[in-house]
Amino acid sequence: MAQAVNVAELSLPQLEVLKGQLDQTADDARDFFKRKIDFLTKQMEKIQPALQEKHAMKQAVVEMMNQKIQQLTALGAAQGATTKA
Repeated sequence: MAQAVNVAELSLPQLEVLKGQLDQTADDARDFFKRKIDFLTKQMEKIQPALQEKHAMKQAVVEMMNQKIQQLTALGAAQGATTKA
């Protein structure tokens, strides 16, 4: 657990050690997030083809549904016109 330190009470060598620790912590954090970004980028590249295929399938289903709706609408209109006549 980190303890509170009054920086004003530290000597120059102690401040230099503290700065080195902070720099190392920042470098470690930078490295961690670079690895995380690389990992996520690779995962996105892996799933992208499957997502593109699913999107294409969805578009095909939507297109087919629209055609069916148009057919049913036209059929309903034609039946309505023949029953009124």
